[in-house]
Amino acid sequence: MKALLQRVTGAQVSVDGEGVGRIARGLVVLVAVASGDTKEDADYLVEKITNLRIFEDEQGKLNLSALDTRAELLLVSQFTLLADTRKGRRPSFTDAAPLDIAQGLFEYFVECTRPCGLRVQTGRFQQHMLVEIHNDGPVTIMIDSRDRFRPRG
Repeated sequence: MKALLQRVTGAQVSVDGEGVGRIARGLVVLVAVASGDTKEDADYLVEKITNLRIFEDEQGKLNLSALDTRAELLLVSQFTLLADTRKGRRPSFTDAAPLDIAQGLFEYFVECTRPCGLRVQTGRFQQHMLVEIHNDGPVTIMIDSRDRFRPRG
């Protein structure tokens, strides 16, 4: 699974002109489910996203997590994070999980974030969404659950 985190001062998502999710200060998390991803990948992302220190402390250093700051989360499914652009001019999405698996793992991911005590909002799976993001910093970070198996260095 991949997650693109954007620290925001506010964000909202709408479908067909209807607001379906809105947050104040927090994180917009765009999430993609790849073939072969499991619940362990989702669990890893939830732990990493909620504890990653990307909010500023009193000295302006990135020392605080979403949990520390009581940040809000806007979770949006985004299979295009899996685009393979190595060949040609049209991205390939063959690494994306089949629809039913992707939807199930995305819903599992959302449900795993709720016990953290943060306010959680979502977009709508497999819908055309308009996402308005007020990126703060800007701070934008990509997390790939498969990277946990790679050695550092």
